[in-house]
Amino acid sequence: MFESITRHIRKGQIEPGISALFLNPFYFARKGLFTNIASLSKYITGKTLDVGCGQKPYEKLFLSSQYIGLELDTEENRRSKKADLFYDGQVFPFPDSEFDSIVSNEVFEHIFHPDKFLCEINRVLRPGGILLITVPFAWDEHEQPNDYARYSSFGLRSIIEDHGFHILESRKSMNDIRAIFQLLNCYIYKKTATKNNSLNLLSTFFLIAPINVLGEFLAIVLPKNDDLYLDNVILARKTGNTAGGRNGG
Repeated sequence: MFESITRHIRKGQIEPGISALFLNPFYFARKGLFTNIASLSKYITGKTLDVGCGQKPYEKLFLSSQYIGLELDTEENRRSKKADLFYDGQVFPFPDSEFDSIVSNEVFEHIFHPDKFLCEINRVLRPGGILLITVPFAWDEHEQPNDYARYSSFGLRSIIEDHGFHILESRKSMNDIRAIFQLLNCYIYKKTATKNNSLNLLSTFFLIAPINVLGEFLAIVLPKNDDLYLDNVILARKTGNTAGGRNGG
C-alpha cells in the first residue's frame, strides 16, 4: 500500500494529476511542461537522443523506435541518472547525422557554452530532423553553482535559428497568473523543506496546496500575460548539414 502511494506521488511530480495539486510544490511548472511536451510528442520519432535525460521522464510520450539518454559524466550522474551514455560535456559520443530527433528538457540554462552545445546537437541530428527543447524563463537559481542563464523567447529563438534550425513552434508555458503563484510556492518550499519527506508532504499540503488551488481558479478568470511565463517550449527542424554558430562552429 505504502509503495503504491509512493509511486503515485512520484508519478505526480512529472505528470501532475488532481492529487498533485495538493502534493506537488512545483505543480504549475510540471503541469505546463508535461502538457506542452505531450502535445508536441508526435513529432519525436525514429532514433531519439535525450540530452541531459535525467530519469527519462517523458520517454513514454514519444513515438521513438530507439531512445538514448545522454548525461554529463560525473559520479553523481552515474549513480542517480537513467542515462545510456555519459560524456565530457564537450563532444557528443556519436557520429554525424546519427539521430532523427533530439529532446532536451530544462538543460540549456546549465550550459556555459551554448554555441558549442547547439553545434553538437546540429551535428548529430540528420538534415530535416526535429529538436524539442524546453528552457526556463522565470525561475529561481537551481542546481547551483551550475545555473548560468535565462532566455527570453526572442533570445532563444535567435540562438537556435543561428545554429541551423527553423522554428516550427515557440510556446510560453504557464503564461498567466500561475507563473507568479509558482514562484511563490518555490519560495515557500525552499524555506520550509527538510530532509524528512513526510514533513515536506505535510507542509506542501497545508501551505502550498491552497495556493495551487487558488492559482488554478484565478487562471480561469484572469487574462493571460505573454510577458511573464515559466518556460519556453521550442519545436524546431534542422535545415541543413552544417552547424554554423556564432563562433563558426
